[in-house]
Amino acid sequence: MASVYGKNFTITIFGQSHSGGIGVCIDGLPPGLKIDFGELQAFLDRRAPGKNGYSTKRSEADVPEVLSGVVNGVTCGAPFAAVIRNTDARSSDYNEIIDIPRPSHADYTANIKYGGAQDVRGGGHFSGRLTAPLCIAGGIFIQFLRAEGVEIAAHVLRIGGISDRAFDLAGVRSEDFKKLRKNAFPVLDKERGDRMIELIEDAAAKGDSVGGVIECAALGLPAGLGDPMFDGMENKIASAVFAVPAVKGIEFGNGFECASLRGSENNDAFATDGKRIRTLSNNHGGILGGITSGMPLVFRAAFKPTPSISREQKSVSLSRMENTLLTIKGRHDPCIVPRAVPCVEAAAAIAIYDALLESKKYEGGL
Repeated sequence: MASVYGKNFTITIFGQSHSGGIGVCIDGLPPGLKIDFGELQAFLDRRAPGKNGYSTKRSEADVPEVLSGVVNGVTCGAPFAAVIRNTDARSSDYNEIIDIPRPSHADYTANIKYGGAQDVRGGGHFSGRLTAPLCIAGGIFIQFLRAEGVEIAAHVLRIGGISDRAFDLAGVRSEDFKKLRKNAFPVLDKERGDRMIELIEDAAAKGDSVGGVIECAALGLPAGLGDPMFDGMENKIASAVFAVPAVKGIEFGNGFECASLRGSENNDAFATDGKRIRTLSNNHGGILGGITSGMPLVFRAAFKPTPSISREQKSVSLSRMENTLLTIKGRHDPCIVPRAVPCVEAAAAIAIYDALLESKKYEGGL
């Protein structure tokens, strides 16, 4: 399985939803960097299940056990490894899907690729549970990036047909990030967030689910990160973000909207105050030619509704090769979007920190 990411370091994510544990190994971390494990735990808690009435009832503490890579909280140059033990798995809930794949889930394609040898319990290695070790890595890189003057934050932009206030592409500010961190539900407009929660609860009450969109921004990025062609910042971020299950699309800046504009409307004019060059608008989302421009980096990720719903669905029996009906048991999020917000931040941090380390090679810093 392609569970490795990184050019200037490598992140390997391991484990399955119902295995003994899940974890991450990061090789290539610069030595001598301090990790605040209290802050990291607070970051992981934002993703953890069972924290509110609109997420899965599975209860996991998600406390990482650090095995190597740090001494007295400081990176030592050895590979960093951490594991999270699975303590609340109910594997019997998944007996039926061994033979009957869930619609819109990876059950069928995994069965074809791995010949039935895959772990079907809780989705195995395809489960959203694997975003916990992703958040360990991303939560660490968020701290390292802050030391470099870079901030990252995301919010729920839309659930179903209800939208939050979007970031101002050219004027995203740290104050927006601070406001988000004060809200239990990650939106800029609390009233709209309350309506989103009602929509999620309504879907859950009907045995259904709902999708949405997460918007993420990074501030303080210098111009010049990333490369053209295959190593552009869009490429690197998209590759990391698509590691989050249920992501079906990503756009940067004004994204697909630009296709309906003329060049005179879409182009971002350059300006300077004699010290710094910026653009008067930010339709490009902070990236031009795969390289950061120094403007806020802004992107959005679209999430499909959670496939595991309790309503009866049409499927097939793999052993009998006949049509059948499936009623899914178990504990599942009626909407994965709120818990995916820190996952998107983590993915962005991983990609951006990799690009930052690459730029330091050019500067002779590494």
